[in-house]
Amino acid sequence: MENLIITIVGGTGFLGRYVVRDLARAGYRLRVIARHPDAALFLKTACSPGRIVLERGDIVRPESLAHKIGGSWAVVNLAGILHESGRQTFSAVHARGPEKLAEMARAAGVSRFIHVSALGVGESQGSTYARSKLLGEKAVLAAFPSATILRPSIIFGTEDNFFNRFAQMARFSPVLPLIGGGRTRLQPVYAGDAAKAVLACLARADGAGCIYELGGPQIYTFRELMEYILHVTGRRRALVSVPFSVASCKAAFLELLPRPPLTRDQVRLLRADNVVALSALTFADLGISPTAMEMIVPEYLSRFHRKMAA
Repeated sequence: MENLIITIVGGTGFLGRYVVRDLARAGYRLRVIARHPDAALFLKTACSPGRIVLERGDIVRPESLAHKIGGSWAVVNLAGILHESGRQTFSAVHARGPEKLAEMARAAGVSRFIHVSALGVGESQGSTYARSKLLGEKAVLAAFPSATILRPSIIFGTEDNFFNRFAQMARFSPVLPLIGGGRTRLQPVYAGDAAKAVLACLARADGAGCIYELGGPQIYTFRELMEYILHVTGRRRALVSVPFSVASCKAAFLELLPRPPLTRDQVRLLRADNVVALSALTFADLGISPTAMEMIVPEYLSRFHRKMAA
Protein backbone atom coordinates (compact mmCIF):
# COMPACT_ATOMS: atom_id res chain seq x y z
CA MET A 1 0.00 0.00 0.00
CA GLU A 2 2.94 2.32 0.58
CA ASN A 3 3.09 3.35 -3.08
CA LEU A 4 -0.60 3.13 -3.99
CA ILE A 5 -2.20 6.51 -4.63
CA ILE A 6 -5.90 7.05 -4.03
CA THR A 7 -7.57 10.19 -5.32
CA ILE A 8 -10.55 11.28 -3.23
CA VAL A 9 -13.14 13.76 -4.47
CA GLY A 10 -15.29 15.15 -1.67
CA GLY A 11 -12.81 14.16 1.02
CA THR A 12 -13.32 17.32 3.06
CA GLY A 13 -16.99 16.68 3.80
CA PHE A 14 -18.60 14.91 6.74
CA LEU A 15 -18.10 11.35 5.53
CA GLY A 16 -14.88 12.30 3.75
CA ARG A 17 -13.10 13.02 7.01
CA TYR A 18 -13.69 9.47 8.20
CA VAL A 19 -12.66 7.97 4.86
CA VAL A 20 -9.45 10.01 4.68
CA ARG A 21 -8.54 9.04 8.24
CA ASP A 22 -9.07 5.31 7.66
CA LEU A 23 -7.31 5.17 4.30
CA ALA A 24 -4.36 7.15 5.65
CA ARG A 25 -4.06 4.83 8.64
CA ALA A 26 -4.18 1.85 6.26
CA GLY A 27 -1.04 3.16 4.59
CA TYR A 28 -2.34 4.58 1.32
CA ARG A 29 -1.03 7.80 -0.19
CA LEU A 30 -3.94 10.19 -0.66
CA ARG A 31 -4.64 12.96 -3.13
CA VAL A 32 -7.64 14.86 -1.77
CA ILE A 33 -9.34 17.19 -4.23
CA ALA A 34 -11.38 20.02 -2.74
CA ARG A 35 -12.91 23.31 -3.81
CA HIS A 36 -11.19 25.06 -0.91
CA PRO A 37 -8.04 23.05 -0.06
CA ASP A 38 -6.69 25.75 2.27
CA ALA A 39 -9.66 25.12 4.57
CA ALA A 40 -8.93 21.39 4.71
CA LEU A 41 -5.42 21.40 6.18
CA PHE A 42 -6.81 19.65 9.28
CA LEU A 43 -6.99 16.43 7.23
CA LYS A 44 -3.20 16.20 7.24
CA THR A 45 -3.25 15.41 10.96
CA ALA A 46 -4.69 11.98 10.08
CA CYS A 47 -1.27 10.55 9.24
CA SER A 48 2.45 11.19 9.01
CA PRO A 49 3.63 14.21 6.97
CA GLY A 50 3.61 13.86 3.20
CA ARG A 51 1.02 11.10 2.87
CA ILE A 52 -1.89 13.46 2.12
CA VAL A 53 -1.75 16.03 -0.68
CA LEU A 54 -4.53 18.62 -1.03
CA GLU A 55 -5.34 19.92 -4.50
CA ARG A 56 -7.92 22.35 -5.83
CA GLY A 57 -10.73 20.99 -7.97
CA ASP A 58 -14.50 20.92 -8.31
CA ILE A 59 -16.64 18.05 -9.59
CA VAL A 60 -19.00 20.63 -11.09
CA ARG A 61 -16.09 21.65 -13.33
CA PRO A 62 -14.72 18.26 -14.43
CA GLU A 63 -11.97 19.96 -16.42
CA SER A 64 -10.44 21.00 -13.08
CA LEU A 65 -9.95 17.29 -12.27
CA ALA A 66 -8.59 16.21 -15.64
CA HIS A 67 -4.89 16.23 -14.76
CA LYS A 68 -5.26 15.06 -11.16
CA ILE A 69 -6.33 11.46 -11.75
CA GLY A 70 -3.19 10.19 -13.46
CA GLY A 71 -1.04 7.83 -11.43
CA SER A 72 -3.93 6.88 -9.14
CA TRP A 73 -4.53 3.24 -8.28
CA ALA A 74 -8.05 4.09 -7.13
CA VAL A 75 -10.54 6.95 -7.18
CA VAL A 76 -13.16 7.46 -4.46
CA ASN A 77 -16.03 9.84 -5.16
CA LEU A 78 -17.76 11.19 -2.06
CA ALA A 79 -19.06 14.44 -3.54
CA GLY A 80 -22.66 15.20 -2.62
CA ILE A 81 -25.00 18.01 -1.60
CA LEU A 82 -28.25 18.13 0.36
CA HIS A 83 -29.65 21.23 -1.35
CA GLU A 84 -28.89 23.14 -4.51
CA SER A 85 -27.10 26.48 -4.65
CA GLY A 86 -25.84 28.26 -7.75
CA ARG A 87 -23.75 25.91 -9.90
CA GLN A 88 -23.92 23.26 -7.20
CA THR A 89 -26.99 21.51 -8.58
CA PHE A 90 -28.04 17.92 -7.98
CA SER A 91 -27.57 17.11 -11.65
CA ALA A 92 -24.08 18.60 -11.80
CA VAL A 93 -22.78 17.14 -8.52
CA HIS A 94 -24.52 13.75 -8.48
CA ALA A 95 -24.82 12.84 -12.16
CA ARG A 96 -22.75 14.74 -14.73
CA GLY A 97 -19.71 15.22 -12.50
CA PRO A 98 -19.39 11.55 -11.44
CA GLU A 99 -19.88 10.44 -15.06
CA LYS A 100 -16.96 12.60 -16.24
CA LEU A 101 -14.86 11.53 -13.27
CA ALA A 102 -15.46 7.85 -14.06
CA GLU A 103 -14.60 8.43 -17.73
CA MET A 104 -11.34 10.14 -16.74
CA ALA A 105 -10.52 7.34 -14.28
CA ARG A 106 -11.00 4.68 -16.96
CA ALA A 107 -8.89 6.64 -19.46
CA ALA A 108 -6.14 7.02 -16.84
CA GLY A 109 -6.00 3.27 -16.20
CA VAL A 110 -7.34 3.45 -12.64
CA SER A 111 -7.89 -0.01 -11.11
CA ARG A 112 -10.63 0.72 -8.56
CA PHE A 113 -13.48 3.23 -8.57
CA ILE A 114 -15.70 3.65 -5.48
CA HIS A 115 -18.79 5.82 -5.85
CA VAL A 116 -20.84 6.76 -2.78
CA SER A 117 -24.50 7.27 -3.63
CA ALA A 118 -27.50 7.11 -1.27
CA LEU A 119 -29.95 4.51 -0.02
CA GLY A 120 -33.46 4.58 -1.43
CA VAL A 121 -32.64 6.21 -4.76
CA GLY A 122 -34.91 3.76 -6.56
CA GLU A 123 -37.90 4.32 -4.28
CA SER A 124 -37.96 8.13 -4.08
CA GLN A 125 -38.82 8.77 -7.71
CA GLY A 126 -40.45 12.15 -6.99
CA SER A 127 -37.25 13.55 -5.52
CA THR A 128 -34.80 15.45 -7.72
CA TYR A 129 -32.03 14.48 -5.27
CA ALA A 130 -32.83 10.76 -5.54
CA ARG A 131 -33.25 10.89 -9.30
CA SER A 132 -29.86 12.58 -9.72
CA LYS A 133 -28.21 9.98 -7.47
CA LEU A 134 -29.70 7.14 -9.52
CA LEU A 135 -28.61 8.75 -12.79
CA GLY A 136 -25.12 9.16 -11.33
CA GLU A 137 -24.93 5.47 -10.44
CA LYS A 138 -25.97 4.42 -13.94
CA ALA A 139 -23.55 6.86 -15.57
CA VAL A 140 -20.64 5.71 -13.40
CA LEU A 141 -21.25 2.02 -14.15
CA ALA A 142 -21.60 2.75 -17.87
CA ALA A 143 -18.28 4.61 -17.91
CA PHE A 144 -16.46 2.33 -15.44
CA PRO A 145 -18.25 -1.07 -15.37
CA SER A 146 -16.10 -2.45 -12.53
CA ALA A 147 -16.95 0.46 -10.22
CA THR A 148 -18.39 -0.29 -6.78
CA ILE A 149 -21.44 1.65 -5.60
CA LEU A 150 -22.13 2.26 -1.90
CA ARG A 151 -25.59 3.38 -0.80
CA PRO A 152 -25.59 4.52 2.84
CA SER A 153 -28.75 5.40 4.75
CA ILE A 154 -28.81 8.56 6.89
CA ILE A 155 -25.28 8.87 8.25
CA PHE A 156 -24.63 9.74 11.88
CA GLY A 157 -21.45 10.86 13.58
CA THR A 158 -20.05 13.77 15.56
CA GLU A 159 -20.53 16.31 12.75
CA ASP A 160 -23.79 14.95 11.31
CA ASN A 161 -26.60 17.11 10.02
CA PHE A 162 -29.45 15.00 11.38
CA PHE A 163 -29.16 14.29 15.10
CA ASN A 164 -27.32 17.54 15.72
CA ARG A 165 -29.92 19.56 13.84
CA PHE A 166 -32.91 18.23 15.76
CA ALA A 167 -31.09 18.31 19.11
CA GLN A 168 -30.30 21.98 18.46
CA MET A 169 -33.93 22.61 17.50
CA ALA A 170 -35.10 21.01 20.74
CA ARG A 171 -33.07 23.52 22.74
CA PHE A 172 -35.25 26.43 21.63
CA SER A 173 -38.46 25.07 20.11
CA PRO A 174 -41.32 23.74 22.27
CA VAL A 175 -42.18 21.23 19.53
CA LEU A 176 -40.46 18.90 17.11
CA PRO A 177 -42.20 18.25 13.76
CA LEU A 178 -43.16 14.77 12.63
CA ILE A 179 -43.34 15.18 8.87
CA GLY A 180 -45.93 12.85 7.42
CA GLY A 181 -46.80 11.73 10.93
CA GLY A 182 -43.27 10.44 11.60
CA ARG A 183 -43.99 7.02 10.10
CA THR A 184 -41.11 6.98 7.60
CA ARG A 185 -38.66 4.19 8.42
CA LEU A 186 -34.93 4.96 8.53
CA GLN A 187 -31.83 2.85 9.14
CA PRO A 188 -29.11 5.24 10.43
CA VAL A 189 -25.53 4.17 9.69
CA TYR A 190 -22.37 5.25 11.52
CA ALA A 191 -19.94 7.30 9.41
CA GLY A 192 -17.06 5.20 10.69
CA ASP A 193 -18.72 2.05 9.36
CA ALA A 194 -19.36 3.65 5.96
CA ALA A 195 -15.64 4.52 5.84
CA LYS A 196 -14.79 0.89 6.69
CA ALA A 197 -16.94 -0.16 3.73
CA VAL A 198 -14.88 2.04 1.40
CA LEU A 199 -11.68 0.50 2.77
CA ALA A 200 -13.08 -3.03 2.40
CA CYS A 201 -14.11 -2.45 -1.21
CA LEU A 202 -10.63 -1.20 -2.04
CA ALA A 203 -9.05 -4.27 -0.45
CA ARG A 204 -11.07 -6.85 -2.38
CA ALA A 205 -11.71 -7.47 -6.05
CA ASP A 206 -15.05 -9.30 -5.74
CA GLY A 207 -16.98 -6.05 -5.33
CA ALA A 208 -16.38 -4.96 -8.92
CA GLY A 209 -19.63 -3.80 -10.48
CA CYS A 210 -21.55 -4.42 -7.24
CA ILE A 211 -23.95 -2.20 -5.30
CA TYR A 212 -23.87 -2.39 -1.49
CA GLU A 213 -26.66 -0.97 0.67
CA LEU A 214 -25.39 0.26 4.02
CA GLY A 215 -27.71 0.52 6.99
CA GLY A 216 -27.26 0.27 10.73
CA PRO A 217 -28.28 -2.77 12.79
CA GLN A 218 -31.77 -1.46 13.55
CA ILE A 219 -34.65 0.27 11.75
CA TYR A 220 -36.48 3.19 13.40
CA THR A 221 -39.42 5.37 12.46
CA PHE A 222 -38.84 9.10 12.24
CA ARG A 223 -40.95 9.46 15.40
CA GLU A 224 -38.76 6.99 17.28
CA LEU A 225 -35.64 8.93 16.33
CA MET A 226 -37.16 12.20 17.59
CA GLU A 227 -38.14 10.47 20.84
CA TYR A 228 -34.60 9.13 21.17
CA ILE A 229 -33.08 12.59 20.69
CA LEU A 230 -35.32 13.99 23.42
CA HIS A 231 -34.41 11.10 25.71
CA VAL A 232 -30.66 11.55 25.20
CA THR A 233 -30.81 15.33 25.69
CA GLY A 234 -33.11 15.11 28.73
CA ARG A 235 -35.79 17.32 27.22
CA ARG A 236 -39.55 17.15 27.04
CA ARG A 237 -41.01 18.54 23.83
CA ALA A 238 -44.30 18.03 22.03
CA LEU A 239 -44.10 15.91 18.89
CA VAL A 240 -46.49 17.44 16.38
CA SER A 241 -47.61 15.61 13.24
CA VAL A 242 -47.19 17.73 10.11
CA PRO A 243 -48.86 16.47 6.89
CA PHE A 244 -46.58 16.20 3.88
CA SER A 245 -48.57 18.93 2.08
CA VAL A 246 -48.14 21.40 4.95
CA ALA A 247 -44.44 20.55 5.34
CA SER A 248 -43.94 21.13 1.62
CA CYS A 249 -45.58 24.57 1.81
CA LYS A 250 -43.34 25.58 4.72
CA ALA A 251 -40.27 24.19 2.96
CA ALA A 252 -41.02 26.38 -0.08
CA PHE A 253 -40.17 29.41 2.09
CA LEU A 254 -37.39 27.81 4.13
CA GLU A 255 -35.46 26.78 1.04
CA LEU A 256 -34.98 30.45 0.18
CA LEU A 257 -32.52 30.69 3.09
CA PRO A 258 -28.77 30.37 2.39
CA ARG A 259 -28.65 27.12 4.40
CA PRO A 260 -32.25 25.86 4.38
CA PRO A 261 -33.23 23.61 7.30
CA LEU A 262 -35.81 21.93 5.07
CA THR A 263 -36.57 21.82 1.34
CA ARG A 264 -39.49 20.51 -0.67
CA ASP A 265 -37.23 17.86 -2.13
CA GLN A 266 -36.35 16.60 1.35
CA VAL A 267 -40.06 16.37 2.14
CA ARG A 268 -40.49 14.20 -0.97
CA LEU A 269 -37.65 11.96 0.24
CA LEU A 270 -39.48 11.38 3.51
CA ARG A 271 -42.45 9.92 1.67
CA ALA A 272 -40.44 6.72 1.11
CA ASP A 273 -38.73 4.46 3.65
CA ASN A 274 -34.93 4.57 3.71
CA VAL A 275 -34.00 1.01 4.61
CA VAL A 276 -31.82 -1.75 3.17
CA ALA A 277 -33.58 -4.09 0.74
CA LEU A 278 -33.79 -7.75 1.77
CA SER A 279 -32.07 -8.87 -1.44
CA ALA A 280 -29.23 -6.32 -1.29
CA LEU A 281 -25.54 -6.82 -0.65
CA THR A 282 -24.80 -5.30 2.75
CA PHE A 283 -22.18 -4.74 5.43
CA ALA A 284 -22.31 -8.48 6.13
CA ASP A 285 -20.98 -9.19 2.64
CA LEU A 286 -18.03 -6.92 3.42
CA GLY A 287 -17.33 -8.58 6.76
CA ILE A 288 -18.42 -5.53 8.76
CA SER A 289 -20.72 -5.49 11.79
CA PRO A 290 -22.46 -2.08 11.84
CA THR A 291 -22.39 -0.01 15.01
CA ALA A 292 -25.60 0.75 16.90
CA MET A 293 -26.42 4.45 17.13
CA GLU A 294 -26.85 4.05 20.90
CA MET A 295 -23.09 3.45 21.11
CA ILE A 296 -22.16 6.72 19.38
CA VAL A 297 -24.91 9.35 19.41
CA PRO A 298 -25.19 10.00 23.19
CA GLU A 299 -21.55 11.04 23.38
CA TYR A 300 -21.78 13.91 20.92
CA LEU A 301 -25.33 14.92 21.80
CA SER A 302 -24.30 15.36 25.44
CA ARG A 303 -23.53 19.02 24.72
CA PHE A 304 -27.24 19.55 24.03
CA HIS A 305 -28.37 18.04 27.33
CA ARG A 306 -30.50 20.44 29.33
CA LYS A 307 -28.17 20.17 32.35
CA MET A 308 -25.14 21.01 30.23
CA ALA A 309 -26.93 23.98 28.66
CA ALA A 310 -28.18 25.32 31.98
